[in-house]
Amino acid sequence: MPGRIQWDASYADRVPGMQASEIRELLRVLDQPEIISFAGGIPDPALFPTDAIGEACATILGAPPLARQALQYSVSEGYLPLRQWIVGHMERLGVRCSIDNVVITSGSQQGLDFLGKLFLSAGDTALVTAPTYLGALQAFNAYQPRYDTIGFERAGLTAIACREPTGGRIALAYVVPDFANPTGETMSEAARRRLLDLVAALRVPLIEDAAYEALRFEGTRVPSCLALDLARGGDIDSSCVVYCGTFSKTIAPGLRVGWICASRELVHKVVLAKQAADLHCATLNQMVMHRVASSAYDDQVATLVATYSRRRDAMLAALSRHMPKGVSWTKPEGGMFVWATLPADIDGAALLAAALRESRVAFVPGAAFFVNGEGANKIRLNYSLPDETSIEEGIGRLGRLVARGL
Repeated sequence: MPGRIQWDASYADRVPGMQASEIRELLRVLDQPEIISFAGGIPDPALFPTDAIGEACATILGAPPLARQALQYSVSEGYLPLRQWIVGHMERLGVRCSIDNVVITSGSQQGLDFLGKLFLSAGDTALVTAPTYLGALQAFNAYQPRYDTIGFERAGLTAIACREPTGGRIALAYVVPDFANPTGETMSEAARRRLLDLVAALRVPLIEDAAYEALRFEGTRVPSCLALDLARGGDIDSSCVVYCGTFSKTIAPGLRVGWICASRELVHKVVLAKQAADLHCATLNQMVMHRVASSAYDDQVATLVATYSRRRDAMLAALSRHMPKGVSWTKPEGGMFVWATLPADIDGAALLAAALRESRVAFVPGAAFFVNGEGANKIRLNYSLPDETSIEEGIGRLGRLVARGL
């Protein structure tokens, strides 16, 4: 039709790199009857501190001065009392910082997008683990990087990245060191130190995604990369580590409150990106989060750890009972995920199609977490949402499918 716009011809060059998240697409099936889902990295809504959130909302909106503040425009850096709480929280984690080192983001996902925007030019190389968090790849893909891999434990470069990267500089490194999404594995302190040596030698920022850090069930807590860097004698304003935190896995994801803790120079640039994107996070949500975190954070985390650890145990036990020989899996000390490796001749995507069709079970195929087409025989299983009975039943159904080769 004459005069009708051709949208494909109007998009910027980076748009073809923007792909739908397999996880977000899978969430569409969760409302179907009898689906047992191990797909999303979703907290159990039955564990949300709804009473504390409701009381905080009522207190804020019931006091006219607070209500006016909560419903008005605010500063891009974030609600000051919440940033002060985060400063105290970071100090408990071994990171000495000030409010000028903290900016509030709409979940840590927005933080990843801002950091991709700030650090990546088209053709630059981003160093990631293989596998890595799908949401980070989505955030970075819009800025048209190349990818190379760093080992999760050896924290070294592949042969490709050891050479001058083809077409661009090495721009950043990204890791989820605690109970990683998707594997559930935790990077040892020695590996974190080697990673710090690597990024220092390369003179590139290290993005530390700490979304699951609080959800430790057992074992000894490993200091964050940022804490280890500061312990070497520097201060946060000279550190190359960019810490991304979030309340989505501990309080509630729907409030969309996360933060970046980093050097003041970088935080200033993130604030500029924030101003251009959405001016500021919802002030009401930040004020509510501050009140809930101040009064209930430790108790809330303790509740989550107690519940999720039981579900982790249930999943590991069910895998041992129901999976046939040739299947292996990780044994996480915390977080939300188990990473399973199937026999080489079983494709995770094909298994998902059969599981949804025949067994009413959902999970995430592993290839989504790789940048190079690997991981076809891997799957990610989430245990934070289903209860122990559902875990036993769902893993049993899945095991029978795998045993017969789909």
